[in-house]
Amino acid sequence: MIGWGTVLLASAAVFAIKLAGHLAPRRFLERPEVVRTAALLTAGLLAALVAVQSLADGDRLSLDSRVPALAVAAALLWRRAPFIVVVVAAAVTAAALRAAGLP
Repeated sequence: MIGWGTVLLASAAVFAIKLAGHLAPRRFLERPEVVRTAALLTAGLLAALVAVQSLADGDRLSLDSRVPALAVAAALLWRRAPFIVVVVAAAVTAAALRAAGLP
């Protein structure tokens, strides 16, 4: 179990990073390289979060009904479907596969 010291240290580190972002000079933040890198980093972190939440079960790879649901969501997003349609279609896909016996 993580001790309180670790939690407090991590909190202080996050606060310091956020403070450094607020204190960074505007001319540095407006450079095209920084703007492009920040946009790519955001997309990469979101993709990694989706992959981990969809494909991992603890410390193992888990290929269950979430994978086809994610594929349906990706296809609908590629076709520029409204977000609510994407969410409902992915949920229905996962529910139907689980009802059919896929874990």
